[in-house]
Amino acid sequence: CRCCAERRRHSSILYSILRSEERAVPPAGPSPRGCPCGSRRRVALRSPQVACKAASAVLVKTLRFVQNVPCFQELPLEEQLLLVRSCWAPLLLLGLAQDRVHLETVESAEPSMLQRILTARQQGEQPPPRPPARPHHGPHLTSAGDIQAIKGFLAKCWSLDISTKEYAYLKGTVLFNPDLPGLQCTQYIEGLQREAQQALNEHVRLIHRGDEARFAKLNVVLSLLRSINANVVAELFFRPIIGTVNMDDMLLEMLCAKL
Repeated sequence: CRCCAERRRHSSILYSILRSEERAVPPAGPSPRGCPCGSRRRVALRSPQVACKAASAVLVKTLRFVQNVPCFQELPLEEQLLLVRSCWAPLLLLGLAQDRVHLETVESAEPSMLQRILTARQQGEQPPPRPPARPHHGPHLTSAGDIQAIKGFLAKCWSLDISTKEYAYLKGTVLFNPDLPGLQCTQYIEGLQREAQQALNEHVRLIHRGDEARFAKLNVVLSLLRSINANVVAELFFRPIIGTVNMDDMLLEMLCAKL
């Protein structure tokens, strides 16, 4: 394996890539409360083309960031692809939070299955059959619960006023995930993840000396990321513009291209 011990000297280069100009992010307002059963409502992006364009731009910036990390570049291509395929969605969401991309959604005008059943019973008709799976065209409908999870994550980031350096260390923690099956350089990748977490902790202790809980709060952000399904992110931001194109194929093309 190319990931021998002497390459750990390159880990210091990681911090020169991760450290960049800080940008303040305003806190978001409180999220509205609603009935828990509303999480099953179907919603869509109000302006899917605008949101998809913004997400695509953030994805390009994210992959450029990844490519500029020397420690990542030195990994075998197979290892790079495994890492990117597993973490592109959380990295994208961190980028959306950092760029303050707000999601405007609208509820679907289509009646729910329960409403259709009740209406049919009132009219003495047979309950309607379950509709077939939707083809990938037009505005994609996502459950309100999925949307709320993404909005909740964004609101958490904005409420913490995460700096650019903190975003970079969080991205490093997400990128270098040693627990993926199929990795060969697990010890090296685990070391990079540990160093990213240590750098984040040191930065927090230096800049936020009066907030002893901030490091734990930032790790809550990572926990929220793990609860969001990558397929939901792909369906919401990319299906309206790439249709049935496989995300793995698109990531491979973008990663191998000169962004």
